[in-house]
Amino acid sequence: MDIITLDQQNILVGIRPIERTDEAALFASEVAALGRAVAKVRRQSGAARIIARTLLGELGFPPMPILKTRSGIPTWPAGIVGSLAHHDTVAAATIAGKKRIATVGIDIEPNELLPENLIELIATPREQRMYDLRMLQRRDLFVLKEAVYKAYFPLYNDFLEFQDVEIDIRARSGYVQKANCTFFLELLISKNVIGLAYLRS
Repeated sequence: MDIITLDQQNILVGIRPIERTDEAALFASEVAALGRAVAKVRRQSGAARIIARTLLGELGFPPMPILKTRSGIPTWPAGIVGSLAHHDTVAAATIAGKKRIATVGIDIEPNELLPENLIELIATPREQRMYDLRMLQRRDLFVLKEAVYKAYFPLYNDFLEFQDVEIDIRARSGYVQKANCTFFLELLISKNVIGLAYLRS
């Protein structure tokens, strides 16, 4: 597992490859909550929770189940906010203390081009003017908007479409007009594209 250092030092982020044995890391209550999920989903879920429990351990928390609410949000210990993500082969997690960070969301995608027919779905008309085609074909806007959604939902209990979020990569901000709310962003690019969104407390 790799722990990633961010400019925002109050947030911990980790990533790791998903391994065949990762479903064995799930607590019985987590397995029960997954119901009839296939082995691939259990492995992805286990991998993300291995990271989250490791990060929580950095803050002094013992290993514990990380269940989900009915709306699908992971539950965290008192005083902690966090988010989980994965694609087919890599999982990620992030946590922070509520005293400094009000909410945080993370998403991860392979560093590959988007299918062309998704550009108009993901990018707003303004973003399509702001960024060249090469940039729009990358997954950067996609992961940042997913991260904003994951940070937004726990606060507002409201769904967002891609068009509801406007990303300014240079300003490292994501604006949600219907809530008049601007999220801080981090974008990390290597073999994966990782998007992080958060609000300070």
